[in-house]
Parts: sequence; C-alpha cells; structure tokens
Amino acid sequence: MGKIIAVANQKGGVGKTTTSINLASGLAYLGKKVLLVDFDPQANSTQGVGASRESIKNSIYDVVMGDVSVEQARLRIKQPPLCLIPATIDLAGADLEMVQYKAGREKLLKNKLDVVKELYDYIVIDCPPSLGLLNTNALTAADSVIIPVQCEYFALEGISKLLNTIKIIKSKLNPKLEIEGFLLTMYDSRLRLANQIYDEVKRHFQELVFKTVIQRNVKLSESPSHGLPVILYDAESNGAKNHLALAKEIINKNS
Repeated sequence: MGKIIAVANQKGGVGKTTTSINLASGLAYLGKKVLLVDFDPQANSTQGVGASRESIKNSIYDVVMGDVSVEQARLRIKQPPLCLIPATIDLAGADLEMVQYKAGREKLLKNKLDVVKELYDYIVIDCPPSLGLLNTNALTAADSVIIPVQCEYFALEGISKLLNTIKIIKSKLNPKLEIEGFLLTMYDSRLRLANQIYDEVKRHFQELVFKTVIQRNVKLSESPSHGLPVILYDAESNGAKNHLALAKEIINKNS
C-alpha cells in the first residue's frame, strides 16, 4: 500500500511546486514507484516534469469532476521515471463546482486515488496556494502533509491557519492525516535572517522539522523553464543533492 503525501501551504511562492516536482523525481530515481498529482490550476508541476500540452487528453479536473479514471488520465514520463496526472486551467473552476455538491465533495480526490494507491510507493500531490475545497480534497486524500516554509520574512505568516485547517480535516474527514514535516526552503546560510527563521521554526516545531534543508540555488530556479526536475538539469547542484537527501529522509522515516 502506497503513501499519499500532500505538499501544502496556502502562502504562494514558498516552494510547493519545486518541492513536489523534485521530491517525486528523487523518490523515482531512488527506485520507488511514484505518481505525481498536479492539483494546482497553474499546472506548473505538469510543465516542470516536461509533459507536453498535446499529450494531455484527460486532466485531474476530468478525474475529480467527471467519470475519468486515474489510469485514463495518467501520463508515463520516461525521465524522470514516474507517472503524472496533469493539470490544466480547467481546474480553476472546480472549487465553485464542488460547492454545489450536497454531499461527498471533500472526498472526490480520495475516492479516485484510493483505487490506485496500492500500485505506487508514493503519491505526491502538489496543492494550490489556497485553503479552498481543492486543498481540502488533497488533505482528505493524503496520509501526511509536507509544509514548505521559506527562509524569508513573514515565513510563519499563515501557518497557524493551515495547521487549524489540518486539525479540522483530521477531526472531521481524515483522522489518519499527519504532518510529514516542515521543510525549510530557499535557505541561504550567509543571511542572518535565514538563520533566525531556521532557529524559530526548529524551536516551534522541533522534531517535525526535516533535517534536510533546501538551499537557495540558481539551478533549482532555472530547471522548470527547461521542463526538467533539477536532478536532470544539473545532478551536481545543491538543489539536486538537497532533494535527493529529502527523498532519502522520507524513505528512511517510512521504512
């Protein structure tokens, strides 16, 4: 039985998509069977692993809001060696459509992923930067959640809202939901502020903070524009090494 990990933080620009793409790729290159679910209407994870728009016949919108199965929407990516459920701009309207459902609207994604969960070691969900029904669906479907926290000013802003949302979902919809860990991103050890944020997050969340830290890295920023995870764009970069270390840390934690 696989593990479903949501990568969530309603604050934009914290590294959710970067984490999703490169964690999924790292797990895949370490020999795990991985499904990456792009659940963000911006579809950046879809582009970030090199999926062409022409190859998309069905998207995650069709899976969640229609009769399309995960297998029908799934794309097999050769490099990195993983499967992807792509997103399109259609997903932007899903929140409003879900509101009209009288029952079961929070479990639309869970119902579809549960069917294929045993086929994968890890299913990674890239969540949108909001706390709407898309995020609720992702957290209801997930076994755990990774919360990226950028090492910049206002880093902890909004985390209390996300933690409260997780608490509500755990009590009402998904009692198994756990925090996989807080992941510090965009870390620059030369900056006093970055070190202060790191210390503050460690003090607040202690053992829930990943040992791995994602350093600020040019190659990591450049790789999405080439439609490549950083491990393919530059395997020797700190961005690639950091995400492989994260993947190993998660595998060891769950073994």
